[in-house]
Amino acid sequence: MFRYFQELPLPQLTTRQQPPGNALVGLPVIFYTDDPTEQTFTVDIRGFTVVIVARATAFSWDTGDGTVLTTTEPGAAYPHQTITHDYASGSYTASLTTTWGATYTVDGGVPATVPGTTTTAGPPVTFTVLQARTVLTNPYD
Repeated sequence: MFRYFQELPLPQLTTRQQPPGNALVGLPVIFYTDDPTEQTFTVDIRGFTVVIVARATAFSWDTGDGTVLTTTEPGAAYPHQTITHDYASGSYTASLTTTWGATYTVDGGVPATVPGTTTTAGPPVTFTVLQARTVLTNPYD
């Protein structure tokens, strides 16, 4: 069953970040994915109808600066963010690797766990973290 599970076209979940585009030093970047984290596939294996339900079980966020954050949830956008990272100024490329597990049924029978997991790598996102500088001005000018 594991061989069939590995061959499924599992989605490559997209890394979302807030703020979109450039970020600022001192303000954490929020990571999440809003792609579906469960997929159902129906396949015919030697005349049997097999339903495989794949679920994302772990999310590994490569922040692009040497840190990898591993979670069991897909994160959330502001104001409910759960996955954040602080950066120094510079340009970074972040990405998400998703670990998938699955269950299966044969001809509507009792669900069983597919042994093992598989992973997919989503498309990377590149952004720049800028250092903001304050400037005092004369309000009467």
